[in-house]
Amino acid sequence: MVLRLLGLSAYMTLARGTTPAEVHQLPERPEGELVWGHAGSRGRVLALCDLAERLAVQRPGLRLLLTVGEDTGVLPDLPSRVIVQTVPPESIPTIEAFLAHWAPDLCIWTVGHLRPALIECSAEAGIPMFLVDAADSGFEGVRGRPWPDPARAVLRHFECVMASSANASRRLVRLGVAAERISVSGTLQSGTSALPCNEDEREALEAAIGGRPVWLAALVQASELQVIIDAHRAALRSAHRRLLIVVPDDPSQGEEMAQSLRAKGWRVARRSLGEVPQEVTQILLDDTDEHDLGLWYRLAPITFMGSSLDAGYGGRDPFGPAALGSAILHGPNVARYRPAYTRFSEAGAARSIKDAETLAAALTHLTAPDQAAAMAHAAWTVATDGAEVTNRVVDLAQDALDRQEGA
Repeated sequence: MVLRLLGLSAYMTLARGTTPAEVHQLPERPEGELVWGHAGSRGRVLALCDLAERLAVQRPGLRLLLTVGEDTGVLPDLPSRVIVQTVPPESIPTIEAFLAHWAPDLCIWTVGHLRPALIECSAEAGIPMFLVDAADSGFEGVRGRPWPDPARAVLRHFECVMASSANASRRLVRLGVAAERISVSGTLQSGTSALPCNEDEREALEAAIGGRPVWLAALVQASELQVIIDAHRAALRSAHRRLLIVVPDDPSQGEEMAQSLRAKGWRVARRSLGEVPQEVTQILLDDTDEHDLGLWYRLAPITFMGSSLDAGYGGRDPFGPAALGSAILHGPNVARYRPAYTRFSEAGAARSIKDAETLAAALTHLTAPDQAAAMAHAAWTVATDGAEVTNRVVDLAQDALDRQEGA
């Protein structure tokens, strides 16, 4: 321990002498509680956002300061309560300015890739810190022998250490963390909160649809509509009563979409006009501002996630349909949610399509109830995998914030 602290002391001396980084105008710190979450990888961004949403249910007004690395890339659309900042460099003057401005009430650090000066200064500022979802890969650069490595020394500042795997736990023990301080909890995941819906409305629509096969095209761009319609036309050959529900990404395009569909001979019901699907309805268009996705994900056993066929939109979050038991189809352009789609695909819970032909083939294949059910169950399993971890972190965060409030 003495060698570790000497190494940290030398590192901090160097960090204190580092020229402060150029600091751009920071957004104003919001009033109320501010939880700082550091995403040690792109895949943890949505998990931390979901965690903040869960906390905000219990603590209205809570906001999330989300720090990411410079190489994180383009982020998905995030909730309004999230403030995104690039993590400050290992320059103590810059770090002190960062902490003085934001004054976070709690820090939740994910994965690893520790920044010793930032963590040491946060501890000195009295910020409670949790290391969550600690991964084996997050400590590959930290030496396992007792040389003066500053990253090893700052591990003592985390009052809670949660490892994502047994391998990660063993690595942390080799780095000097007492085994009794570590819990192997699994991976923190996003998507643990299912979207709500009005149950009376769901039952009424379910009765109106009857036993018809249903599929959903969610958050669709106007440029994608033709592919979706061509696939629907082809899929009707195997199930002529099939109903397509279309939710535009931009509801203002609903009128134009409806006119285009009707001009091509489709029988369309528009939700914005209060219309409900009849037996002869082929397409139900939800062009309301609410984007009632919690309702549609429950009604449709198959969901095509739009904004994914054409480049430039980056895809949309697949955890919504997955958490409610809907199998997922998507196009190739899902860059904003790539880690999530990769996980679903590896679990057999999502399938990529490229055109109307492949989309129609997937719909026809999934018309068999056992096929759709197997895929949907796999999606639900992935989506809810991190629920227990999230629940535990929420409880720990609540306790820490209560202590800060009472201090």
